[in-house]
Amino acid sequence: MSLLQVAAAHAGQGTPYWFLNALTIVKLSGEQTGGTFALLEETLPAGRASPFHLHHNEDESFYVLEGELSFFSGSDKIRATTGSTIFLPREQPHGFRADTAAKILILTTPSGFDAFVAEAGEPATELRLPEPREPDFARLTQTAGKYGIDILGPLPE
Repeated sequence: MSLLQVAAAHAGQGTPYWFLNALTIVKLSGEQTGGTFALLEETLPAGRASPFHLHHNEDESFYVLEGELSFFSGSDKIRATTGSTIFLPREQPHGFRADTAAKILILTTPSGFDAFVAEAGEPATELRLPEPREPDFARLTQTAGKYGIDILGPLPE
């Protein structure tokens, strides 16, 4: 077993992607943490929603840095505001919507979601929100499957 090296990402650092109409910055990747976790910072426009989906490999924890979001898990709807923390376990369908412009931290344990974002998104050439466009759900679903994620459809209301 090899020893991990200390990893750090300061303000403005990380690997940025445009992912599903959000700016997603991989602050610490699975490669940097030996696969134990990945930490992502995501800036979301108001109204941006993830698809309803299910992770087979990782749990997700969210910390709301700014804004208001609605999280959906099974039949539960959880309203989250600045300072809220939400835990969504693997094998449980879930998703979220930004009710206002928002910024969140996403911690996945173990890592893997970070590699999905890198493959399904595109490298961000600027640290800003991408121009909005309709996602290619066929490509997204195929790529998600490679990472143990099932895309189930739109969010429930």
